[in-house]
Amino acid sequence: MKHHRNIFKSPVREKSSVGMSEALGQSEIFLEFQERLSRAAPVSRPVLLIGERGTGKELAASRLHFLSRQWQGPLVALNCAALTPSLIGSELFGYEKGAFSGADARRIGRFEAADGGTLFLDEIGNIPMDVQEKILRTVEYGTFERVGSSERIEAEVRIIAATNADLKKLVAEGRFKADLLDRLSFEVLFLPPLRERGEDILLLAKHFAARMAFELGRADVPGFSPEAADRLQKYSWHGNVRELKNVVERAVYRSDAALITEIDFDPFRSPYSELPVFKENPGESPVPVSDSFLNKPLKEAVRELESLLLAKALSEAKYNQQKAARLLGLTYHQFRGLYRKYNK
Repeated sequence: MKHHRNIFKSPVREKSSVGMSEALGQSEIFLEFQERLSRAAPVSRPVLLIGERGTGKELAASRLHFLSRQWQGPLVALNCAALTPSLIGSELFGYEKGAFSGADARRIGRFEAADGGTLFLDEIGNIPMDVQEKILRTVEYGTFERVGSSERIEAEVRIIAATNADLKKLVAEGRFKADLLDRLSFEVLFLPPLRERGEDILLLAKHFAARMAFELGRADVPGFSPEAADRLQKYSWHGNVRELKNVVERAVYRSDAALITEIDFDPFRSPYSELPVFKENPGESPVPVSDSFLNKPLKEAVRELESLLLAKALSEAKYNQQKAARLLGLTYHQFRGLYRKYNK
């Protein structure tokens, strides 16, 4: 058996934005998942990780490896979505010199590099059928051939696969081999989405905020206003932990105060995409408030007053909504809600 240095990288894989320090949580659903993972780790059988994007499938694979009997062996990863279908086979099994155009020298594949350790196949639903057949034979017999060679190579490798696709549906559509799915699913672990983890959202948010403040060289550890914390907990988090990390780091970087009050969930929202309806002629001010409000029903008077104050703030801020919000003593989120109310 060959000996390789311990690796968890791939030339076709970007550095993960979810690292070991993000394995934080105290919610019941998170602790239950970690318990199941710890139970599966020592058993030298394939594990299938299923979860939405950003839930930490790569992190879970790393934990499975380092809690396994193969922990001293290599941990090798391949992101199957980052390669064209024609390249996945040669990346997994290697190739001989001259096997195809551009193959100027022999190259070992990921199976060979992972001998004695773990091979993590991310986005396994992207693997073409002919390569799936070769993976199945490798799992069954522990041998394979490099592309362009008939020499059998032995490799003792534990496979951990991950996906956010419905593999049973792909099997029904003829796009994934049922036999391979059976082989890879000795244990199937579903990673909990962040929106189901309750108290973990603020726990992780505070962690990301403190780390970002340290990176920026700030002395104060940022906190979140009650409203900001409430918005974080109620958000749907389709991008899960990765999205939370980006949102919190952006909030810390944009804020000059230690208390975070503004949360921007959509950095792609253009400030120029909506034209204000409260336009005034140059040099003119909005209509001033008068005693006529006293002669109107309360709801109607409040609505008219809000509209006039909003128009006045926009005019004084030259239609900069952030400044207008400050003039009214509102958060940007509160201002946007008021703005949408009168801009239908």
